[in-house]
Amino acid sequence: MADDKEKEEEKHGKEDEKHEEKSPDEKWRRDPLGSLIWACILIWAGIVLLLETTGALENLRDSLNVEKLEAWPVIALGAGVIFLGEIVIRLLVPTYRRPIVGTLILSVILIGIGSEQITGKEVIWALILIVLGAGLLIRGAFRGR
Repeated sequence: MADDKEKEEEKHGKEDEKHEEKSPDEKWRRDPLGSLIWACILIWAGIVLLLETTGALENLRDSLNVEKLEAWPVIALGAGVIFLGEIVIRLLVPTYRRPIVGTLILSVILIGIGSEQITGKEVIWALILIVLGAGLLIRGAFRGR
């Protein structure tokens, strides 16, 4: 009878462990990709702001033949591309597989905001539709795995 009671207590102990909240350190160890992506976005923002401060962004504007190229839209464009990279990694590496729809939408919005200055609105919305459609295709292709 004592063995049955011990087994019952052990069973409840394991169930309690499953319901415990994971520490931030443990969550990061299980999915460091999110933190790395945000670190890359911060580095990108710092680089763009440094380029703006030194005048190199203006030189880039002249070489691209764009009327106006400001730092924040360039930061948004780069962040959107970095998020697309995260989506590709999450789809290709099973260890980091997580839902990507929210990240896809965010990346498309950021790319749209950032590229509006460079390309024009007509091209942006066409690209947004293409990217969203491609994302749905990729999602459907990897759903069965």
